[in-house]
Parts: sequence; structure tokens; C-alpha cells
Amino acid sequence: GGNEEGNGINQLNCPWGLYVDDEQTAYVADESNHRIIEWKSGATNGRIVAGGKENVANRLNRPEDVIVDKERNSLIISDFGNKRVVRWPRQNDTNGEIIISNIYCVVAGGNGEGNRLDQLSNPYYLFVDRNHSVYASDNTNHRVTKWEEGAKQGIVVAGGQGYGNELTQLNGPLGIVVDQLGTVYVADRSNHRIMRWPKGSTQGTVIVGGNGPGAQSNQLSYPYGLSFDRHGSLYVADQCNHRIQKFDIE
Repeated sequence: GGNEEGNGINQLNCPWGLYVDDEQTAYVADESNHRIIEWKSGATNGRIVAGGKENVANRLNRPEDVIVDKERNSLIISDFGNKRVVRWPRQNDTNGEIIISNIYCVVAGGNGEGNRLDQLSNPYYLFVDRNHSVYASDNTNHRVTKWEEGAKQGIVVAGGQGYGNELTQLNGPLGIVVDQLGTVYVADRSNHRIMRWPKGSTQGTVIVGGNGPGAQSNQLSYPYGLSFDRHGSLYVADQCNHRIQKFDIE
């Protein structure tokens, strides 16, 4: 991306989620273009691998996230506007396969909207660790909560001090990634920054952005999804700049 808003193969339109595979190929949920687009490392153009067509049989509707299923060489797509999860071969076959439709299973929250530890308010992104703990970006509570398997309430692991731009605060958090040490990386959307919160800490550090909204290389404009590659580089869906940015993190 980075070539302004549009539907060309060198453009994105409000990217949400992304996944980076072992070859550093990025798969981007190009939400407002209703497609998943593949960008190989160093490429100036992407390739549509799912959606992007008007046919009813293979149309995506505002896809918001994507991951790769290595065993089946396929994509798993959150097809938000169609209220379903679909599996799509990476070769962009004409039809995706619906694998989840109208399924409701509570693993966190489910006690109405609110700010108690057994509640969530507009959770947008999830991350599941090796111990099956679920991390939720609790967007309008301006916090990230961790729900251990079987837990009735969550634990605040980032934010939770009201919205703001102090190092103890978040403002509309979205994408999250948690490493093996329990460090939480979060897209602090309305603060236009990415923050890192070590396990057990009461405040985070800014590792990307935090220089106000903008299109310079040290700026973000409403970041959404996050993904790390196997070399430890961080990829950010920089939504309102219609681009994906890559950062080397110390």
C-alpha cells in the first residue's frame, strides 16, 4: 500500500487485520475493497487471493481479519459483513468454504456490556496463547484483559485507567499480539501508537508512533491489526494511511 486509498493492486482501502507467514509474505484484510490481498516481501504490488469480485458465490463483505492454516495451505477469514468465518485456498479458487456460521460460544464476557472484570465493551480483537488463555482488546473500556481457560472474569494486562495518552492508558485499543513471555503488544488506535506492556507491568512503553496522526515514517494514523514475522519484525495495518508498515523492534 502507501499509494493512497483505492482498489488497484498497489493500493489498500482501510486495511484491518493482517498475518505474516514464515516467508515474510503479508496477507491483508483489505476491508473496504472486500478482499484479501497477498504482498510478498519487497513487492510493489499485491495479489488478490480471496474475494474482490462481485459474484455472489465468492464475494467477501468487509473482511476484518485473516490467518494462514499451514496444514491445509488455506486462509481462514473473518468475513464480518456476512457474519461468518470462511476457509479459502491460497490459490484463490472461485469458492470459499463456510466453516463457522451463526455460532455463539462464550469464552470471555457474556454478562452484558460494562466495565466489571466479568464484562467487556466492544471487544474487537483476540489473541489466544499456548495455554488457551484469551486476550481481548476491550475497546471502549480502553484496556486489554486476559481470560485464562475456564475463568469467570478477566485480568487487566494493559490500560484500564480510562482513556488518555499517558503511559498507563490506552485510547480505543485494537490489534493485540502476546509473546511467549506474556508481553502484550497493542495497537493504541486513537493515540496513533503501538505500545508494549511487559507481564505484570502497570504502564507500557511506546515502541512505534506516538507522534500524532500523520503519514511520515515515524507516524501512524489509526493503527488496527498487528503481526510479527519469524525474525521479530512488527507489521502494522496503518488504516487511515491505507498501508502496512514494517518496524524492526528492539
